[in-house]
Amino acid sequence: MSPLRWTSKSTYRLAEELIEEGFEASAELVRRLLHQLGYSLQAPAKVKAGRNHPDRSDQFDYLNSKVSEFLDAGHPVISVDTKKREPLGNYGSAGREWRPVGEPLEVRDHSFVDPELGDHAAAIPHGIYDIANNEGWVTVGDNHDTGEFAVNSIRQWWIGLGAKRFPNTTNILITADCGGSNSTRARSWKWHLAKLAAETGLTITVCHYPPGTSKWNKIEHRLFSYITMNWRGRALTDLRTIVELIAATTTETGLTVHAIADTNTYPTGIDYPKTEFNKLPIQPHDWHGDWNYTITPKRSN
Repeated sequence: MSPLRWTSKSTYRLAEELIEEGFEASAELVRRLLHQLGYSLQAPAKVKAGRNHPDRSDQFDYLNSKVSEFLDAGHPVISVDTKKREPLGNYGSAGREWRPVGEPLEVRDHSFVDPELGDHAAAIPHGIYDIANNEGWVTVGDNHDTGEFAVNSIRQWWIGLGAKRFPNTTNILITADCGGSNSTRARSWKWHLAKLAAETGLTITVCHYPPGTSKWNKIEHRLFSYITMNWRGRALTDLRTIVELIAATTTETGLTVHAIADTNTYPTGIDYPKTEFNKLPIQPHDWHGDWNYTITPKRSN
């Protein structure tokens, strides 16, 4: 196997390898030769969607038909997901912003633990994107990304916006990916959704994107991408700063975003007994009941 497979392919290193093979070479010569051969400096492109499930396309068709059905009937359709954790503290974030010449934002030069915030200080933004109204809601937690936290974010959206936007609805459709706190296998996610259904009287339908396709979730490119652009080059010093930056996110197409902090504690490792879980009013759909299911407000007998 070629030793170059396991080495840095900088022009200087390639020139050294050629010299060791008996050639006369320099880094500049290597650079020009690479260009002549059709090479250029490129970063990895995130385009592979992972394992292609055989029912992937059919699930997209099913999900799309459900979204159209709910929207046509005037019911809310929300796309949900948890954005990646953001470390809290005076650290630089990617990107640049306009500032007076010679006055860059001063941040820490190392990502050591901030003594004022503690070891694991991080923000966990859970987002909800209302497809019909082009409106976002983000609950920013600082504890754990659990199923209870994700469902409480939906609860806060319903209390703060959903019930006002859809006063006459009794049904809601949630689209989510297959992993994380809203995983298809997470009992806590379904357990707390059942509690939410009982509290609100809503019939909750969930359709998951097939494995390896989370980036297709509308919330990724309709909400999260704009939030990231809005805080580029900024220091995410505390929860309040993140909430204010998220709430200030807008687009020329009319996106508005609401944000709140959630400082509740969400413990991990909670057991949801199978005997009790099986009593929840969860009705799997005929098509891929593991990905598509409806939770009614009434408990099963």
